[in-house]
Amino acid sequence: MVGRAADIGDVARRVLLSGIGLGALACALLTDTAARAAESLPEAMAKAYQTNPQLNAERARQRATDENVPQALAGYRPQISAGLSLGLQAVRDQLPGNVIQGATLKPWQIGVTVTQTLFNGFKTANSVRVAELQVQSGREALRNVGQGVLLDAVTAYTNVLANQTLVEAQRANVAFLKETQAITQRRLNAGDVTPTDTAQAEARLNRGLSDLNAAEVNFAISQATYAQVVGSAPSQLRPAETIDRLLPRSREDSIALAVREHPAVMAAGFDVDVASTSIRVAESSLMPNVTVQGSVSRSRDSDSTLGTFGTDQASVIGQVTQPIYDGGTAASQTRQAKEVAAQSRLVLDQVRNQAKTAVVSAWVANEGAKIAVSASESEVKAAEVALAGVQKEAAGGQRTTVDVLNAQQDLITARARLIGAQRDRVIASYTLLSATGRLDVKTLNLKTPDYLPEVHYHQVRDAWHGLRTPSGQ
Repeated sequence: MVGRAADIGDVARRVLLSGIGLGALACALLTDTAARAAESLPEAMAKAYQTNPQLNAERARQRATDENVPQALAGYRPQISAGLSLGLQAVRDQLPGNVIQGATLKPWQIGVTVTQTLFNGFKTANSVRVAELQVQSGREALRNVGQGVLLDAVTAYTNVLANQTLVEAQRANVAFLKETQAITQRRLNAGDVTPTDTAQAEARLNRGLSDLNAAEVNFAISQATYAQVVGSAPSQLRPAETIDRLLPRSREDSIALAVREHPAVMAAGFDVDVASTSIRVAESSLMPNVTVQGSVSRSRDSDSTLGTFGTDQASVIGQVTQPIYDGGTAASQTRQAKEVAAQSRLVLDQVRNQAKTAVVSAWVANEGAKIAVSASESEVKAAEVALAGVQKEAAGGQRTTVDVLNAQQDLITARARLIGAQRDRVIASYTLLSATGRLDVKTLNLKTPDYLPEVHYHQVRDAWHGLRTPSGQ
């Protein structure tokens, strides 16, 4: 029995030495891998920022929102229309004295009409203001989606790293268990051990194989998620670092920053302004409307009395219209707009509270992740010491096969917790930065051009004509 335990202790030592890098892997994800790495976390985030379909779709939505402004500005501009009519007309006139006069006419008319609104109850001005506020709200919504995509990239990146490290740890564990099971089987054949020992070793091996399979499945899933978020399959990934240097110093500072700068809060604020201005747009329907219309036309063969051959006309007409009663539609629309404005103010309060809650949760999670990493590191060190001690005791015949297997299992479990804690630590730091509203290209100093929605806005704002988008579509 002493010799058997000593052999198993030697096996554990050999496997431990062969997997000595696992401790560093859990802490730094292998230095030599970092040296060969082709992609870092900032690079993956930059790639996701450029190629992520969700973010690009939101940018397209914002470009469509920009078009609301030139549509509203069209209310200031004249409306010009041209008309042309052609036809064939048979005429038979009965004149005094029973005289019949007939003819076949080929009437045609061409004309141009210009209509200019001079006053419409400030509807155009307020509509332009609403459109501009919608653009501002849309930009903040776009910024919020950008934060979400960058955080998804961080999560996908760290999940790939953590799951890859866990797979390697589980493979080393399986190698140890296979060699232990083989030695135990040889001992059983030699009559040195009982079937109980081999059953224990076989059970632990199967558990290890199951854990390895689960780790490989999670690794494959994380790779697929990475490709979906970032836009390409992961290759060699460098160790991920936290961003504590960019975080506020206190929870109170984080809350104040989120309430002031978080894109969701700012978007909700612009939505309040949109709803308030929409009240004035609705009220404009109750005010007078002043227009001036100029037209020129020419017609030929259009007189059915056969008295004239052609007519040329030119006119300028001013018109003032004052609504008196429209069945209550405008009044209802005004009341409706006021209720929408009240709703938007309540939504703003709700979003602010949500932002505060998100910051507190992210702050607590980040602080907790720090403690979890420290505790897991201590647990791994203690488990390594315990395994080494059990191995020595097994070599002296004071421990059995199952004692060594239990110590090895404790170490693998501790390493798995450390890997998860390190992953959570990175994600928690980025989550806190996102909760404050500053998870963006500029703050992170990512090496990618920042998408500037105002560029498209200025390209289309004062466009009077043209069917093609600035991108040429």
